[in-house]
Amino acid sequence: MTDSLAHLRPGTPGTWRVWALAYGMRRGQRGQHFLGHDERSAEPHPTAYYVWLAVSDTDVVLVDAGIAPSRAAAVPGLQYSGSPVDLLGRFGVRAEDVGWSVLTHLHYDHTGVVADLPAATYVVQQAEWEYWTGPWAQRLTRERWLCAPEDLEHLAASGRRRDVAGDVELLPGLSLHLVGGHTAGMQLVRLATAAGHVVLASDAAHFYENLTSDRPAPILHTMAAVYGAFDRITELADDAGLIVPGHDPGVLERFPADGADRTGSVVRIA
Repeated sequence: MTDSLAHLRPGTPGTWRVWALAYGMRRGQRGQHFLGHDERSAEPHPTAYYVWLAVSDTDVVLVDAGIAPSRAAAVPGLQYSGSPVDLLGRFGVRAEDVGWSVLTHLHYDHTGVVADLPAATYVVQQAEWEYWTGPWAQRLTRERWLCAPEDLEHLAASGRRRDVAGDVELLPGLSLHLVGGHTAGMQLVRLATAAGHVVLASDAAHFYENLTSDRPAPILHTMAAVYGAFDRITELADDAGLIVPGHDPGVLERFPADGADRTGSVVRIA
């Protein structure tokens, strides 16, 4: 049987090829993205919205699941280019090809198309799942809007959710690392690639500047763990150039565009 995804596979067992797929952009201000207002808080500061595709010789993994089309219109200022599933299709990757859906955390902009992945095993940290399905999130009106109840309902009913606790090697060359900070069970994804170990930081570091200035984002669960996550990101990546923050438009400039994409919204990480 011909492998329809052979053009994406690295060909070396235990290594991965990784892409960042930007499905949306939003115009914002610095004061929305960095903790503590200062004289630059009103300056324009755009944010990008990504999912990440990782392919090995045997597996296809989608890291995070973006914003659902049904929710996109409700996000102020969001320029939504379409469902992340449609973006995968530009690679020839069908929703049913995705065998693993690693959810770095359970905010609505990272879980939106979970119901559109019919064959995926969903992987989430136990601490994250227990927080959002427990009593505290429901009492914190400041946080309730960050979670999409319909996504949690699907994850609970699917029979395909796998909870992990702490640092685990999920697949050869792909490990997950619990850091917390941004959310109770925030996790990093580390991948062995031909270029070295890549770290998908997701919202453990929204922007490169979070790391270079040691300044957190304003939405957080535990301040000390945010700083610990910054350190862990740096420790796990083989090079600073292999760190991929969760919402920085600069990712699209630092990494090469993928030849299969003509929109400028997909780059090859490694």
